[in-house]
Amino acid sequence: MSPYAAGRRSVHRSVAAGVPLALLAALAVAGTAVGAPSGEARVTGSATLGDIPLGTFSNALLPGTVGDDRGVDLGGIGSDIYPAGRKGEFWTVTDRGPNGQIKVAGEKRRTFPVPGFDPAIVRIRVSGGTVKVLDAIPITTSSGKPVTGLSNQKGRDESPYSYDAKTPLSYNPNGLDTEGIVRADDGSFWLVDEYAPSLIHVSARGKVLTRYVPKGLARKDAGYRVVEALPAVLLHRKINRGFEGLAQLPGGDLVMAVQSPLSLPDTDAGEASLTTRLLRFSTKKRAVTAEYAYRFDPVNVVDPSEDDTSELKISSVVAVGRDRLLVEERTDKAARLQVVKLTRGADILGDKWDDDTASPSLEQLDDPAASDVPVLRKRLVVDLGTVKGVPGKIEGVARVDHDTLALINDNDFGMTDGPEAFDAQGRLVDSGIETTVTYVRLPRGI
Repeated sequence: MSPYAAGRRSVHRSVAAGVPLALLAALAVAGTAVGAPSGEARVTGSATLGDIPLGTFSNALLPGTVGDDRGVDLGGIGSDIYPAGRKGEFWTVTDRGPNGQIKVAGEKRRTFPVPGFDPAIVRIRVSGGTVKVLDAIPITTSSGKPVTGLSNQKGRDESPYSYDAKTPLSYNPNGLDTEGIVRADDGSFWLVDEYAPSLIHVSARGKVLTRYVPKGLARKDAGYRVVEALPAVLLHRKINRGFEGLAQLPGGDLVMAVQSPLSLPDTDAGEASLTTRLLRFSTKKRAVTAEYAYRFDPVNVVDPSEDDTSELKISSVVAVGRDRLLVEERTDKAARLQVVKLTRGADILGDKWDDDTASPSLEQLDDPAASDVPVLRKRLVVDLGTVKGVPGKIEGVARVDHDTLALINDNDFGMTDGPEAFDAQGRLVDSGIETTVTYVRLPRGI
């Protein structure tokens, strides 16, 4: 029997090479295929993560970090998914932890109900209708302290508050809102973050080795090495919309996707724009070597139920060849996967579009091609919004084989926005949305 099957019990822990292992969890959900006409993409199986108390999970990794989990279960591991080398096994990563928004006196406040939660890398196994947690690695500073998921900097990041939005919390320069994940050949991990935005190199045991941030944003008060290696124009990222997608090309280079268009020259321009950016990073040179303009489809094409352009996001990028990427364009309710090829002729790194005084900005161009901007050409692979059985808010995509994708959704730890997210005793009123891994077969492959 799983140690979680009868409720909130202690976690069995073992240690190998200093890495926490075997936080065993299971669930039960039918892993059956969803019917679809021949020749169309279809769901071939799904599995759902069961209830694992967040305090139990966190304190097994870093004892004493969570005093009260407010009834929240482990979730949020759907920020990304990456093959772990064995059939049905994947690396996933949590985001910054349970968080929401509550409006107070007309101001939206960002809440952190479990401020001691530390983002973690989680290895899972999908078997039939069951998702099991095999291993979990906490992300820590150089000295082994939790980085937490708290906002970094006043004036740049959202002010952090308690679960009821009444009590201000302290900022943490180490805090990470982790999203994309890949694993290097040496066993270390690369992650991306929405705060800075930043690219983070993490050891196999979870210690942050280096955090790469935009020029002009180095923090001397962080508990790990911080290097200014990204274009300064990224300082204009929309709040809570930094990097979300991360891919590892066959040669070892990384590609990072800015989740939404930059706020250039201002918030209104970013909200209305259809142009975001991808960056190529050489892990050998430790430098950005290329930058690309990526153009979203109109929001009502991606999601026929949506008319707000600012809801468009890139949440996942996956390498499908030497210089080819699968790119996920999404809203919270729908997603489409496109293939692009990264060509030398499309590189805009160091061009005038990296100058934040350029007028108009790249984000303001209604037709970038008319201004000689080499926008990446793309080809639609699948509209997931039309595939029966695919849940909403897909944030992670992994290529299982030529014909099959594994998708994972972000369930936001079962939280919703607003004061009704918690009851009068301060316990979570769960949304009922579960973390689910869904397999989709593409009849024509990628």
